[in-house]
Amino acid sequence: MKKITLVISFFIVNSAIAQDSTFKPGIEVSFPASNINHKKIVVAGASFAGYTGSLYFLNKAWYKDYPKSSFHTFDDNSEWLQIDKVGHLWTAYNTSRLLYVLWKWAGCTSNESVLIGTLSGFSYMTVIEFLDAHSAKWGWSWGDISANFAGSSIFLVQQLAWKEQKLQIKFSSHKVLYSNELLARANDLYGKSLAERLLKDYNAQTYWMSFSLARIFRNRKLPGWLNIAIGYGAEGMFGANENIGFDKNGQITFNRTDIKRFRQWYLAPDIDLTKIKSKNKIIQSLFTALNSIKFPAPSIEFSNNRIRGHWLHF
Repeated sequence: MKKITLVISFFIVNSAIAQDSTFKPGIEVSFPASNINHKKIVVAGASFAGYTGSLYFLNKAWYKDYPKSSFHTFDDNSEWLQIDKVGHLWTAYNTSRLLYVLWKWAGCTSNESVLIGTLSGFSYMTVIEFLDAHSAKWGWSWGDISANFAGSSIFLVQQLAWKEQKLQIKFSSHKVLYSNELLARANDLYGKSLAERLLKDYNAQTYWMSFSLARIFRNRKLPGWLNIAIGYGAEGMFGANENIGFDKNGQITFNRTDIKRFRQWYLAPDIDLTKIKSKNKIIQSLFTALNSIKFPAPSIEFSNNRIRGHWLHF
């Protein structure tokens, strides 16, 4: 959950630098005439500011209240019905994608931008894992590293093979209204504010694979921005592996093993914002950054051996 908070803050610091996601030649930005590539300096500076600023924020928000420890590993692959692992994949994918956009704007070749973006995105996530490895609360997770590698690789392979992202990884979240008996536990796990809940609550999150309908059906009459998305979520989680909570002395303070934990699969339409062109460079940059978020739309849910419809899925 902390990785989602981190990458959104990273996007805020950096997204305004990507002035045009289409990379058309002839777009000029006024810099003094020189042999120095000022765009690369700007991107390097913005990336450094994004890295350090977001890591500082992460340390303040997640690590400062927990004791430090020596490097250690932690097997969390069974936790949260793997929602956290998909979150790692989403973060690594979109961090690599954003950095590619920035370095492409700065004047690097397409292949250079792909490699720099991918390596930088994966390295960034690896640094976060080192912070986990030195915190007594968490630890170095090979599952996290694998998910990070998968996310960056999904971006890398598509960009090298097709020069575009035919498969996009997106995120959505909504506020869950908990009953009074579950509210205290949810507040303890996921925070009380709306922002905390949207970013931390695994019961509220959905991760999506979004595809172009025009490419699937090979129909040029379909709009290029219209996608179909397959989503994954889960509900009933009030603990990492089971719905039990403990105090500092190891005494059980919460026990709701009667609540079923279950996976959810979704099918919904989506919009590829990068296919919506705007002459306004700021709007185009905003579309590029926001394309990591699933557009709210009706959805069909498959879970617990039944099918449900949602008029609007966030």
